[in-house]
Amino acid sequence: MFNANLAQDVWKDPGKNVSFIVLALNHQDLADEQEHIATFADMSQSIIRSMRIRNPESGLQVAIGFSNKAWDYLFPNAKKPKELETYQTLTGAEYSMPASDGDIFLHIRASEEAVVYEIVRQFMKLLSPVTTVLDETKGFRYLEGRAIIGFIDGTEAPAIEDAADYAIIGDEDPDFENGSYAFAQKWQHDMAFWEKLSVEHQEKAVGRHKFDDMELDDEDKLENAHNVASKLEIDGEEQKIIRMNVPFSDPALDYTGTYFIGYARHWQVTKQMLVQMLEKSDFLLTFSTLLSGQLFFIPSRDTLADIADGNFFD
Repeated sequence: MFNANLAQDVWKDPGKNVSFIVLALNHQDLADEQEHIATFADMSQSIIRSMRIRNPESGLQVAIGFSNKAWDYLFPNAKKPKELETYQTLTGAEYSMPASDGDIFLHIRASEEAVVYEIVRQFMKLLSPVTTVLDETKGFRYLEGRAIIGFIDGTEAPAIEDAADYAIIGDEDPDFENGSYAFAQKWQHDMAFWEKLSVEHQEKAVGRHKFDDMELDDEDKLENAHNVASKLEIDGEEQKIIRMNVPFSDPALDYTGTYFIGYARHWQVTKQMLVQMLEKSDFLLTFSTLLSGQLFFIPSRDTLADIADGNFFD
C-alpha cells in the first residue's frame, strides 16, 4: 500500500553537504556478497537511526540503490521492478549522454559534513569487503541555493507537499510500492566559457532571469534554452520528476560541475526528458562534458528489510 513514510529519502531537499558514491560489486563470490549486502541492508538502517538520535539537528537523509546489473547478480530469482533496466548511452545529433558502470548507489546529505563523513565511514566498513569504489563526489549547497552556474535551482521541481506523488512508486507496481527510480549523472562544466557569456546571454540560455529567477517570455529564450529542452509534456500535460542539481568543485584544479540526481515514480519519464534534451541540444550541453550516467532502483524500507532477511536470495 502506498505510504510515503516507507520510502527512502528520495523527494526531500538536496542538503548542504552531500556525498554521492557509486560502487561496483566484486562479482567473485556470490554467496559472500549476498551475505554482506543483507547485513548492510539491515545495519544501514540502524546506523541512520542512531545518527539521527546523536545529531537530531543534522537533517540527515539517505538513499541506497541497486542497478539492474546488481539486481540480476544479487537477486537472480527475485521479481524485478517493472521499469528497472540498464541505462545505455543516449545519442543525439550533436551530443550524447554516456552510460557508466555501477552496482550500488549511495546518496547521503546533511547540514553538517561530519555527519556525512560518519555515515559514509560506517557504511563502507560494511561494503568495502565486497565492493570497489567507482566514484565519490562531494557536493555542497551553493550561495542562495543556486546552481554552480549562478541560477536559482529547483524552481521547476514539484512543491514538497506534492513531491512524493512524482517520486514514489504506487500500486502500478505493487511488489515494489514505495520504491523509486534514481538516475545519477555527473556533469563537468567549462566555467571559463560560461563566465565569458554576458548575463543576458546566460539568461536566454537558461530561460530565466539570473537575479530574481523570473521566467523569460518564450520569445526571449533561445530555442534550446535549458528550461525549454528539459520541459517534457505528454498530451499537453507537463511531466515532473524530483530534480536535485548538486554543485561540486575543486576550483584550484579548475574541476567544477553539477551532479544531477533525478528521482522518479516512472523511469520512462526521466528517460524521455533526457532524450528531449538531446533532441533539442540543450544549451547546457554546449559547455559541459558528461562523465557518468546510470539508473538505480531505490527500494522501500520494507524491501530493504526483506533483503536483510534473505527473502530476495531464494
